[in-house]
Amino acid sequence: MSSGLSWTILIPYYVVLGVLALYGVHRSWLLVLWWKNRSAAPEAPPDPEVWPAVTVQLPLYNEMYVAARLIDAVCRLDYPREYLEIQVLDDSTDETRDIVAGKVAEHRARGFDIHHLHRTDRTGFKAGALAAGTLRARGRFLAVFDADFVPPADFLRKVIPHFLGPDRERVGMVQARWDHLNRSFSLLTRIQAILLDGHFLIEHTARHRSGRFFNFNGTAGVWRREVIDDAGGWQHDTLTEDLDLSYRAQLAGWKFLYLPEVAVPSELPVDVNGFKSQQHRWAKGSIQTGRKLIGRVLRSRLPWAVKAEAFVHLTNNVSYVLMVLLSLLVFPAMALRQDASSRTLLLVDVPLFLAATVSVLAFYVASQVALGEGWRQRIRTLPALMGLGIGLSINNARAVIAGFFQDGGVFHRTPKYSIADSIADSVEGQEKGWRAKRYRVGRNLFALVEGLFALYLACCLVWAVKDGMWYSLPFLLLFVHGHCYIVLLTLLSNDLGWNREPEKDLAPALETSGS
Repeated sequence: MSSGLSWTILIPYYVVLGVLALYGVHRSWLLVLWWKNRSAAPEAPPDPEVWPAVTVQLPLYNEMYVAARLIDAVCRLDYPREYLEIQVLDDSTDETRDIVAGKVAEHRARGFDIHHLHRTDRTGFKAGALAAGTLRARGRFLAVFDADFVPPADFLRKVIPHFLGPDRERVGMVQARWDHLNRSFSLLTRIQAILLDGHFLIEHTARHRSGRFFNFNGTAGVWRREVIDDAGGWQHDTLTEDLDLSYRAQLAGWKFLYLPEVAVPSELPVDVNGFKSQQHRWAKGSIQTGRKLIGRVLRSRLPWAVKAEAFVHLTNNVSYVLMVLLSLLVFPAMALRQDASSRTLLLVDVPLFLAATVSVLAFYVASQVALGEGWRQRIRTLPALMGLGIGLSINNARAVIAGFFQDGGVFHRTPKYSIADSIADSVEGQEKGWRAKRYRVGRNLFALVEGLFALYLACCLVWAVKDGMWYSLPFLLLFVHGHCYIVLLTLLSNDLGWNREPEKDLAPALETSGS
């Protein structure tokens, strides 16, 4: 092969590997920030003499299996009833509407100020529902819980005091940590739990306590109402309205607070196709938010460290596109350098590869150590976690590319089935039962692309073994493992449909019951 053609492959290969290494080094830097600030937790403020009015908002869309559980949990909140308002922001088009109406009537009869606000379409999706509810809310503070969350009774009493007092007037949002009702249900849920632990225990803690921007996660948090208005309100030109509003609020000078000691249990997706749909939405929305706000961040008067962290935070999902490119380039790059010296490979390729991978492992090991007892058992799933992360690259790269060119999009919510570890063994056939439930997310045609990609990499691996390209084997094994793993999970999902349930984007309307 000509020298010119060789460099057309090797230059992109090294650029991609180098940028991935930089994102890996960033994870290591977050670990350093976390370690330096791990003991800098904010002090718990005293309870106020008079509790402020709080509106709890529950955005729902076709969640017949978990809606009642959520409403019951919110009505168990230990908060003065005269200062508590509950809004069920219901966009449902199925039996969920009747379930919610029944629950609202039940709790109103018990004296709760609870309202069922039903929209007849989903304009703006979750952001639209929250905006509509906020216009009618009487609370000075707004707590938000998604359908699959089960807030503990003391949630508001732990969170609300952090807003109160003369030294806390600029606290605009307080985020709690996500815990998991069904962490041990399957290997998939165990992997997801560790992925989220890394985000909440390491990333959020490091960013918050070092003075960087971090974000509201769409649920299990409380907003000061005036902050939402000051930042421009809920907007739906991205699929991550929570990330978008978070950055606009912090750019406006509001402070965010993160409380990892306050944990709110939630249900993880048990269906790999639902999980992939969720990851697609998050990846696409984060790029849309970055495209929308990075310019404002860089032009602001923020310290350079805050700007740099925000830039990496909002562009991090670009790494999925780079992983796809690296998967395509790694074998031809190794074949071109089959005669290269071991010294060259050890001094260049191996350090870049380790920077891109070992940092990820260290990041998630640290998250499990931070979580506490049982971490040695939990980190046994890290090889599967690495595989899932690489296997998601096609799904998420597609989302990133779409996010670069599209605003908004259809908000495909992640279906939940009321599955928890505590009842996994006592409910006969639960694991099989969820497969027969509604809301299943069908595979799309990109599942075929994932299969072809796995086949290509498997052939490259066989070829590498046949020709004795031993230095390429660790790289190829990692990619083959990842892409074959996601294909296997998809095939085992027992989901034979290929289309998502239709969701329409119509003009807004609002119906109210129980008010």
